[in-house]
Order: sequence, then structure tokens, then C-alpha cells
Amino acid sequence: MTKGDIIIRNAIVHILDSTVGMPVLSDSELSYGSDFADFLKEHIYKVLVSDDKKNCEFIEEESEVFRLISNTNEGKMDFVNFSKDIATKLYDIMNSNIEIPAADLMVVYFEVNQIAQLALLKMNYRASYMHTTISDEGVNTNSVTKYKAMLPSETSRLTEAAVINLTDYKIKLIEKKYSVNGVKENYFSKLFLNCTSNLSQKAKLNIVERAIETVQKEYFNDSEQFEEKMRAKSVIHEELTNQGSITVEEVADKVFEEKPELKDKFKEKVKKYKIDEEEEIIPQNETTTRKFEKQHLTTDTGIEIKIPMEQYNSTDNIEFLTNEDGTISVLIKNIGHITSK
Repeated sequence: MTKGDIIIRNAIVHILDSTVGMPVLSDSELSYGSDFADFLKEHIYKVLVSDDKKNCEFIEEESEVFRLISNTNEGKMDFVNFSKDIATKLYDIMNSNIEIPAADLMVVYFEVNQIAQLALLKMNYRASYMHTTISDEGVNTNSVTKYKAMLPSETSRLTEAAVINLTDYKIKLIEKKYSVNGVKENYFSKLFLNCTSNLSQKAKLNIVERAIETVQKEYFNDSEQFEEKMRAKSVIHEELTNQGSITVEEVADKVFEEKPELKDKFKEKVKKYKIDEEEEIIPQNETTTRKFEKQHLTTDTGIEIKIPMEQYNSTDNIEFLTNEDGTISVLIKNIGHITSK
């Protein structure tokens, strides 16, 4: 899927600023041109391809949003009033929990390959400065004014958004925890949409990393941890490069190849998060996998070294030596030219 496959059919914006004391709901759809349509497409596309995205399902008997959506005829809904009901539901939650940031809610009806979908894009406000000019009797006065309700830019990533397939009601969700009744809560899924969610691809990858690191800390000394951590990172990079995915089983076999007892410890830690050993973890975004492309080393003397993974995996250009006193030496070989930056 590309951004060009997204066809915007209807869009409306509602102002949900809890400092006002009531939502400012629009009675009319947005009139927009190609630039704003591209803005909407960009944010919808980012939700669909994000590695922070969760795949969710409505708890049908509890979800008011599901009731509102399922009671409409696909493509023939009273879009304006339907969007008002959804915005009011979200505003009531926000108004009761002051840590949830004020925002505009963009409700967008769109199609991808003739499949009708609904995007709920919560555009949290950001503060920004803009210039203003006042002309009085031919004299211009320029000033700078701070606006506190600026919308996110096209390049920004939303922290709360959902895309709902109107055929099977499956949800692609991005969310952030905020304090609800004194407890950090995923309010967007639990209180607003009332849906169940699984872990995102990024969260699963992070869990695998943390589980490896925890086992290494428990069973290796400092010098061994250094080597084992680099090797684990190399294994994950190789799997992602060659296959585009990893599984817990494959990572366990390669990272703890010679220590089956540690392999079992690692699997136990991952299993707590209900990640199946043979489930493919498939990150889609380069920003998620970029950290595996280099080894980032920092010594206790303050020296920092960044090593491209292909160089690390080759002993032709770099070698790690363990000295008799337990210290480590890094030998960089075959240098033809060095540049200082």
C-alpha cells in the first residue's frame, strides 16, 4: 500500500479543548484541496505502517464507538452527526482527566482499494510562534505572537490515532498512556474505543532485546556481557537483513547457541508477554531497525566508537582482544585515511 492508494471521501474537525469547558463541534464537513488531503493521507499512512501500531478488536458489548459505527450503513452514514457523537465521547474522557492533552479531532472517511475505512486522528496541540503585521496610516509594525493551539506538522507523528476497517471492524491503533484517576492508562483503547490490543511490532522487538540483556546480566561477568551483547545485536541485525523478521526460537538458537540452559531462561522471560516462540516479529519502519545497523561502544575512559555492522562481522578491519588483566583492546586495521569532524 502507498499513500496514493488512500482516497479521502469525507473529513471533519472538532475542537476538543478541555480549558474551554465544552467541545466546539463542527456542523459542516471540511472543504479541502489537494494540499490538505495530502496532509491527512500522510498521517493516515503513518498510522498504517508504524511499528508502534497495535492490531485491536472492539469489545462489542462494551464499546459505544463500535455501536455508533455498526449502526451506520457503510458509505451512507450521517457523517457529521456520527462524528459529533464520537468527538463528544472522547471529550468527556478528556474533560474528566486533565493530563490528557487538548487537541483537535480529525474524523476522516476514506477508501483503500475500495475498502471503506475510518480514521480518528487526535491532533494534540503544540505551541509555536508566528509573526503578525499591523498597518496603521502607512506604518507597519511587525511582532511575534505565541499560539498555543497549533496542529502537528505533516512530518510529525501522532501519539493517539486509530484507523478502523468498516468491513470487519479491525482497528490499527497508536496510543500513549496518560494519568487517569492517578494511574497511567492507555485511555484511547480502554476508555474511548473499548477494544482489546496486542503488542506492537516495536514493543515485541524491545521485549526480545530486554530479555536477552537480562539473561546476559544474570549469567555473565562484565567482560563477557560486552561480547555477548554485541553478538546478540549482530544476530538480530543478520536475521532482519536476511529475512526481514525474527522469531524468538531463531534468536534463542543463535544467541545462546552453546548454552541451552540460558536459551530456556530467555524463552521463559519472553513467554510472560505472550509472544509465541515461532511468531514472526516483522518491523516495517527503518527507524525501528536502524539501531541494529551499528555497534555503539563507549569506554570507561570516555571514548566513543561507532562500528557499521558489516565491519564488526569482519575481522579484516576490526578485532577485539581480551588482555591478561581482563581489560579489552580494540584493534582497528587497514586504515587508509582518517577524517576529523
